[in-house]
Amino acid sequence: MTAAPDTIRLTTAQAIIRWLAAQYIEIGGERQRVCGGGFGIFGHGNVTCLGEALYDHREELPLYRGQNEQSMGFAAAGYAKYHLRRRFMFCTASAGPGTANLLTAAALAHANRLPMLMLCGDTFLTRLPDPVLQQLEHYGNPALSLNDAFKAASRYWDRITHPAQIVQSLPAALATMLDPADCGPAFIGLPQDVQGWVWDYPLAFFEEQTHRIRRQTPDEADIADAVALLAGAERPLIIAGGGVQYSGAVAALTDLAEARNIPVVETIAGRANMTAEHPLNIGPLGVTGSNSANHMAERADVILAVGTRLQDFTTGSWTAFAKDARFISLNAARHDAIKHRSCPVVGDAKLGLTAMAGGLGDYRAPDVWTDEARAQRAKWDAYVADNTSAENNRPNSYAQAVGTVNALCHPRDRVVAAAGGLPAEVTANWRTLDIGTVDVEFGFSCMGYELAGAWGARIAQTEVEPERDTITFCGDGSYLMLNSDIYSSVLTGKKIIALVLDNGGFAVINKLQNNTGNESFNNLIKDCPTVPGPFAVDFEAHARSMGANAETVANPAELADAFKRAKAADKTSVIVMKVDAYEGWTAEGHTWWEVGTPHITTNDRVREAHVEWESARMRQRRGV
Repeated sequence: MTAAPDTIRLTTAQAIIRWLAAQYIEIGGERQRVCGGGFGIFGHGNVTCLGEALYDHREELPLYRGQNEQSMGFAAAGYAKYHLRRRFMFCTASAGPGTANLLTAAALAHANRLPMLMLCGDTFLTRLPDPVLQQLEHYGNPALSLNDAFKAASRYWDRITHPAQIVQSLPAALATMLDPADCGPAFIGLPQDVQGWVWDYPLAFFEEQTHRIRRQTPDEADIADAVALLAGAERPLIIAGGGVQYSGAVAALTDLAEARNIPVVETIAGRANMTAEHPLNIGPLGVTGSNSANHMAERADVILAVGTRLQDFTTGSWTAFAKDARFISLNAARHDAIKHRSCPVVGDAKLGLTAMAGGLGDYRAPDVWTDEARAQRAKWDAYVADNTSAENNRPNSYAQAVGTVNALCHPRDRVVAAAGGLPAEVTANWRTLDIGTVDVEFGFSCMGYELAGAWGARIAQTEVEPERDTITFCGDGSYLMLNSDIYSSVLTGKKIIALVLDNGGFAVINKLQNNTGNESFNNLIKDCPTVPGPFAVDFEAHARSMGANAETVANPAELADAFKRAKAADKTSVIVMKVDAYEGWTAEGHTWWEVGTPHITTNDRVREAHVEWESARMRQRRGV
């Protein structure tokens, strides 16, 4: 049987890749492919069919060879963040453990509301060869496979059981990834036999299509309610979240704040919505925030939260604000806009801020309020200057490393950090030099993102501003967990600068352990009872073995010189410095954070810590 003249006979895999290559997006008046390519590790579940299709489109959709599926997903997340969710990468993994390794990355993308497409092998639809290599058998449910685990970590999930299904599934997956309200990872399971099955696809399905990010106009009544509440505020405050940048609303937020004399504080995801020098930028908010922002949050009577999901590190587990403070939440996602009895404004941040600004008449926050905010920020700036200084003969610290790099980097260099102590230290101490240059992954707080996410960000950066650098701060614990993308960056010529700060283990969790009255146990290497003696990793030699430039420095002064050499180099550089596990932590700028402590114990120190910890609960808002 021959195909009709307006169709083309393709395998499922060929059709998926051909369609993906035909999808474009308009950004700033320019048209480019919405998918920047992909990351892939081939196995028997994806090499024969999907691999064949990808080979034929290797120019349009460049495929980066990964070293670990989890890190591929992290790299895709770093890429999507750089492009403000307007472009994405796909990840392809084989059936079985290859796909299983992607689950953590899918969860990271889900928590951070980031687009990522997963094209993963699955068992045979016919079941004729069952059980197959790497198959998980569920005796009472033969349709259940490992891929079903991704339902909890995906915004869109499908398993293709017939070639025709992709005509509906692919546009639905893409629409989800580009939807500001529902953005997140899309998972498509591809049974190994179905990948190679053929169908006569309509040629129209493969016509080039240009997409645009939808801007939802907020309801006029919601805007009116928000304006009325804000116009009555004596002590207004704006919380700027990551959604401000995703919406392209930085200018609209700045204009509103300046015209109405309203102080602005930033979430972790919202770092770099304003430069450090802006007089209305009062600092980062919350558990890993600043004294200045937290002081103003405690005193504010009306809080306009823009593009934030109000995570516990932002809200201090809901102790950071006065109990009678009123919230206005402007968010594209209804789920986020209605939290804590907010006055909800569901819609695009840029449109919402512009509409609010137009309805406020001649309202301006009292000068005494804004002057108080600026005075608090000045105090915080003085603390950060001292905290990051290496002139006082203190032990090496994260803060000193952050300050050293901050003083030497270009304003458009991109800074990456993730789990452990460094997100707090970067958030609190980094002085933003330009808009949109900071990526602190704390939505899922995932160790291992630092190097992989930086590689993905660097791939994106080379598409836009290749003359700039991507700089990542990485602890020794995260380095040991996932370091292979140093090799990836060298292989692909995507230079990153990695600061590996070695404190001898999982020091920030050791700090939490001690702060709750517990003895140091199994976090620092020296406190592991199963480790018979002292041991240290030669991170410099390890990084060199993967082809990177690498050197070890003894102090911040040597770090500064090494960083200058790394900036001048043409390939990935790793700079290692030991930091103290106990001294040098940023001691200011913290709100209370709810953690589970033992309600009964024989340890007096643990009991006392529990009582002290719980004493702050009286300030906690209870959902209203």
